[in-house]
Amino acid sequence: MILSLLVGSATIRPLLAFRNPATFARSSVALQRRCSTTTTSTSLFQTPATLCDDGTSPFQITTPIYYVNDKPHIGHAYTSTACDVIARFMRLSGRDVFFLSGTDEHGQKVEQSAAAKGVDPQSFVDDVSVNFRDLLKLMNISNDAFVRTTSDQHKEAVQHLWKTLVEKEYIYLGTYEGWYSVRDECFYTEGELVDGKAPTGAEVEWVAKEASYFFKLSAFEDQLLEFYDQNPEFIAPNSRRNEVLSFVKGGLRDLSVSRTSFSWGVPVPGDDDHVMYVWIDALANYISALGYPNDEGGDFSKFWPNSLHVVGKDILRFHAVYWPALLMAADIPLPKRLFAHGWWTKDGEKISKSLGNVVDPVELVEQYGVDQTRFFLMADVSFGSDGDFSTKSFIQKVNVNLANELGNLCQRTLSMVFKNCGKQTPTDVGPFTEADELLLASARGLRERAGTHVASQALHKYTQEMVSMVWDTNKYIDTMEPWALKKTDTARMATVLYVIMEVLRHVAILYQPIIPTSANQILDLLCVPSDERTFAHLTEDYMIQEGVEIPKPMGIFPRIEVEEPVEA
Repeated sequence: MILSLLVGSATIRPLLAFRNPATFARSSVALQRRCSTTTTSTSLFQTPATLCDDGTSPFQITTPIYYVNDKPHIGHAYTSTACDVIARFMRLSGRDVFFLSGTDEHGQKVEQSAAAKGVDPQSFVDDVSVNFRDLLKLMNISNDAFVRTTSDQHKEAVQHLWKTLVEKEYIYLGTYEGWYSVRDECFYTEGELVDGKAPTGAEVEWVAKEASYFFKLSAFEDQLLEFYDQNPEFIAPNSRRNEVLSFVKGGLRDLSVSRTSFSWGVPVPGDDDHVMYVWIDALANYISALGYPNDEGGDFSKFWPNSLHVVGKDILRFHAVYWPALLMAADIPLPKRLFAHGWWTKDGEKISKSLGNVVDPVELVEQYGVDQTRFFLMADVSFGSDGDFSTKSFIQKVNVNLANELGNLCQRTLSMVFKNCGKQTPTDVGPFTEADELLLASARGLRERAGTHVASQALHKYTQEMVSMVWDTNKYIDTMEPWALKKTDTARMATVLYVIMEVLRHVAILYQPIIPTSANQILDLLCVPSDERTFAHLTEDYMIQEGVEIPKPMGIFPRIEVEEPVEA
């Protein structure tokens, strides 16, 4: 149900202003560490505050729950990875995070798919839901919970929400007649159809005079517009906000919220002839997984409403209009932010099973690696826009930024340290030159630059910051030429190598949200203790220790070999 994007763009590589070496009066690093009286302030490592997040409070981030009518595709991997990057970044910043994913297992489409396979709906969703949990495990996704809408806890929460809406007189019984898309699980007006189909291209069918319960959505038109006006950052990016404003200003009609023509859904309390409209069922997962309504000092009161929902643009209306209205009606606070990303194409064509161009994330991981796939999904992606996937761009990006730039930087630096510094980190380091200080200062500022981008979900800019930092460090090593210094000034060689190791420490710690396994392998090679890898350790108090034995360097990112050369 969720589609995604990737766009290619030239990597931004701002260069440091390398100047003629000029030394500063500075004590050795070892002495500085011994004499330091600096105390680490946790406020230095909080996520930057925004209009919709204070940067410190417990934080919930959610993927949409994925519809189980088919196997996972690249869009599911993309959304899950984006949420995982944000969740890991927040945790490394010291925040308490609840990262939620799951599967949406009710609805007419599921009932039809189960019937086509000759199995009952519960057996069908039990089998398919495993595929999505396996994908999360394969992609190294660190979700804290996985909700299934067929679980008893979830169904009880949804029915409680329904009863609350009834008690507040926002639900009434009527009849529905109109167009309905089984694929989208969505009602459409005549004016919304395009060439007789839904705006998404899905087939629609006419529902004739079916008894239905309705939610008084029309009663919330003014209240929603007022909320959008008072909370301009609730919907992102801004283009999606404009779409929602236009839709709501066009007038809201009451929403059909039950069906009688199929039975696979949560029963309406007090009326077993009806099952709830799948989107009320699905949307409630964001609070049912937190323990709503039975929460006494638990996760619901702890994490809600400081929640970020990340969704595909195809389900924007449900999350930006229906969900807020339902919460308003039930007197439940609204989540803080909704981010809707775009759709994928492949080699310029729409992705579809009929065209045979579906991108399978399992195949990508098996062929190229988990971290390589995660990196590519986050790199050069204007998060929020549509984009195009191609194998060529995948190979280019991984080979250039990971294998050639980061991998080679680690390999040649640590190989020189291993061979020329007695198989241990450099000793008697310093004094630092101006060029050394410039590079180190940039590395120390990387956390703040990256945090600003993550706080606004500009994940492509976060990745670009990491790529640029590595590129600057490669420029530094090429300028300083420690291989030449080995013959003329071994003390200076040791200092240059130390500076690069310290920069790599910052880079690897900050790369953990994007490429967690590879980043920790680099930290292992740098002999950074496993309990000194959070953002609180990005200070001079935790710089690379001198004289520590290091392991023999190993390659982290093997270059992807192709039969025909891929143009850069």
